[in-house]
Amino acid sequence: MDDEAKIRLGFFFGIFVLVAVLEIFRPRRALTTSKTSRWFTNLGIIVLNPVSVRLIFPVLPVGMALLAAERHWGLLNIMALPYWLKVVLAVIILDLSIYLQHVLHHAIPILWRLHMVHHADLDFDVTTGMRFHPIEIVLSMGIKLMAIAALGPPALAVLIFEVALNATSMFNHSNIHVPERIDRILRLFIVTPDMHRVHHSVIIRETNSNYGFNLPWWDRLFGTYKDQPERGHDGMTIGLSQFRDPKKLTLPQLLILPFVGDPGGVPINRH
Repeated sequence: MDDEAKIRLGFFFGIFVLVAVLEIFRPRRALTTSKTSRWFTNLGIIVLNPVSVRLIFPVLPVGMALLAAERHWGLLNIMALPYWLKVVLAVIILDLSIYLQHVLHHAIPILWRLHMVHHADLDFDVTTGMRFHPIEIVLSMGIKLMAIAALGPPALAVLIFEVALNATSMFNHSNIHVPERIDRILRLFIVTPDMHRVHHSVIIRETNSNYGFNLPWWDRLFGTYKDQPERGHDGMTIGLSQFRDPKKLTLPQLLILPFVGDPGGVPINRH
């Protein structure tokens, strides 16, 4: 796993550029705000997040998997299963953990305050998929590391999951037009942009749906799936109703948003 960083960065930049180009030539919706301003803000957060994680954690997910294997931590490290099956099970279970974590960020008010930064984006494109408050990223990393220590997945499974998570997050937050007939097939296996866009609707009951990032099955299994937005993809409003002024959603203001912003009525436990 010596080339982990190169592999992840290679996939990240390659997919980012591909998706960004497709958004130009095959846009799903017309943007409502300045792309230049939004991208400056969103890319600023994207740069801050890995720095925050590196400053706090001495080991990252693949390293934790290697440490767990060395010390025989975790369920899969004590089970006599074929290696390929451990890889498959680990990727699926880790994806389920991300789904559950996402639900918690909508259910617990203090976590929702952090998660508002992601949902306050007034448009929906490839950069939205990585627009998370640094504190949320740090908390999420802590949860992920504990999940890896408890599960004991192969390091290869963790690398596959990490690459897939970044790739699908950029894809399912993209402003790419996917023909409906293709979308219907794709969303049986992966979360599509049309599926996840519903989750970014300003309508609360739509915001509290379609939590999946990689695999689309958890929303159907746990009853959080919503097929289409009520107003259609062209008519729906993206973002949060309490944050509609682009001038108040700059990088410095987003960093303090969890502490001073109105949480609105999204947290599940308010309903």
